[in-house]
Amino acid sequence: MTGGDTRQSRGGGTHLELDVWHPDCWTLEVTRETGAGLIARGLYTVDGTVQARFTGYGETEAAVDALVESARDSALTDTVHELETHLDDQFVSVPGQATRELIVEYPTERSIYEPLVSRSFVPGATVDIRDGREYWAVVIDEDRAEIQRRLDGVRAEMDAEVEVCRIISSAGVGSTADRTGDLSRQQSRVLEHAFEHGYYEWPRQVTATDLAADLDISKATVLEHLRKAESKVLRAHGVGRD
Repeated sequence: MTGGDTRQSRGGGTHLELDVWHPDCWTLEVTRETGAGLIARGLYTVDGTVQARFTGYGETEAAVDALVESARDSALTDTVHELETHLDDQFVSVPGQATRELIVEYPTERSIYEPLVSRSFVPGATVDIRDGREYWAVVIDEDRAEIQRRLDGVRAEMDAEVEVCRIISSAGVGSTADRTGDLSRQQSRVLEHAFEHGYYEWPRQVTATDLAADLDISKATVLEHLRKAESKVLRAHGVGRD
């Protein structure tokens, strides 16, 4: 998530989606209190202070106003600056009808970024924070036992809750054409369409509702086919939840 981070996985690695909570974090507090969300889009550390750019989002301007004021009032932030510019050439898909661009400074020790990257978890370009939880996409080039050990280290250092929402091995990244032999025709159709249209990108470029409209089936059917297809693909590569 840092602007200058160029580290890359040696062999494709394992891609994880993490659901994270940790104490004394202003982003978790303000999103829980206001119902609005934040997307972290860039982070730098300078002399023990994090300087980060966020996009605040919500269904209404009032919700985003409340989020900004809550961030300014928080004892866990140093400064909150509102930018007059809107989303630029770094555009990312943002939920909600209202957005606000922010630069926020806060102490480094209240960020979980360093505990992750110091253990070789390479973050994606953005982090979505909503309803008092952070959602990280990371990649790491280690086996599952080592990944678990390093996640335990993050948990212990930050007194954090870290849940792995999704695991995709290096073999699960790329075209799905050679990995869907045991899928039904409909499962394969839905999975291929989702992959090609950015459903598995971070952040997602389409929603399950969009896929349902494209395929002329219900959202519930889309989600059912995706869950079954994902399970088969993961099992085929020896990847799944502990």
